[in-house]
Amino acid sequence: MIETDILIIGAGPTGLFTVFEAGLLKLKCHLIDALPQPGGQCSELYPKKPIYDIPGFPEVLAGDLVDNLMEQIKPFQPGFTLGERAEDIEKLEDGTFIVTTNKGTKHHANAVAIAGGLGSFEPRKPQIEGIENYEDHGVAYMIKDPEAFRDKKVVIAGGGDSALDWSIFLANVAQKVTLVHRREEFRGALDSVEKVQELVTQNKINLITPAEVTDVKGSDKVESVTITIHDEAKRFQEIECDAFVPLFGLSPKLGPIANWGLEIEKNAIKVDNTLDYQTNIPGIYAIGDVNTYPGKLKLILCGFHEATLMCQSVYQRMNPNKKYVLKYTTVGGIDGFDGSRKEAEKAVIKKIGS
Repeated sequence: MIETDILIIGAGPTGLFTVFEAGLLKLKCHLIDALPQPGGQCSELYPKKPIYDIPGFPEVLAGDLVDNLMEQIKPFQPGFTLGERAEDIEKLEDGTFIVTTNKGTKHHANAVAIAGGLGSFEPRKPQIEGIENYEDHGVAYMIKDPEAFRDKKVVIAGGGDSALDWSIFLANVAQKVTLVHRREEFRGALDSVEKVQELVTQNKINLITPAEVTDVKGSDKVESVTITIHDEAKRFQEIECDAFVPLFGLSPKLGPIANWGLEIEKNAIKVDNTLDYQTNIPGIYAIGDVNTYPGKLKLILCGFHEATLMCQSVYQRMNPNKKYVLKYTTVGGIDGFDGSRKEAEKAVIKKIGS
């Protein structure tokens, strides 16, 4: 059983920033995310895309924003349960909660903050008959451990950042990388497109466009794929491979959270925005893109604001007879759970004169 003060479901930017605000209140956090790494959409879908509306950053890459948030919360030593989805929740008689993941990991918390962005992400699967028979037997919809592809023949399908970035990375890991995209144009970052072109010229990536994988073959694991090339002749090409990785993005769904008895409106969780973004179940909050209320804006900076007020509410929930006096970090400094301290330099008091 993992014990924590606030259990955060979703390790995107809003969930990560919650750790910082909770840390200022001496509250411990643990995060659950179905993705294999922190960052949510920013890490999984567009790590190299610039974001322009983060205060203090005229422009910041999504991946860099996640890196900065991880650095910012490091002193507060958050725990992570990654690659697992929050499945069941039980409210105990004392008002605390036990949340169990799809892999059976149990978490006990005083409060639960749902910061799942647009929900739990499920991979968009290609419409290939029988592909489910090869899942975990050569077919993967996301790459968790690149070393699993060492010295193997890999076919990647897709035209976004994930497909480009993993093709580049695996070019130096796999025996052979084939990138298939249904169009000749790619939607990824320009430098990634140029890097792939460079690796194609060096024969480190086999690029096939415009085309798509239309069949997967093999006895008990992937042995080859059939590629339909969309030219005038509409040719077919069979390529031997050990792995097929279709990277077509992720489809957001509320998933099991929709069955927790929360008030749902248009696939979002209704909250009380007049006070603390609490749901209809006391002790369960929803912050960021996953919630809805009058005037809601689905912006990262709004999620940061919601996280801040939510943490204040959790503090009062856990310390009903204690009054918290807000201190600016420029005045009070930051005391990390790891013993570190950050504070502004003290003013020098010195008499002037003879």
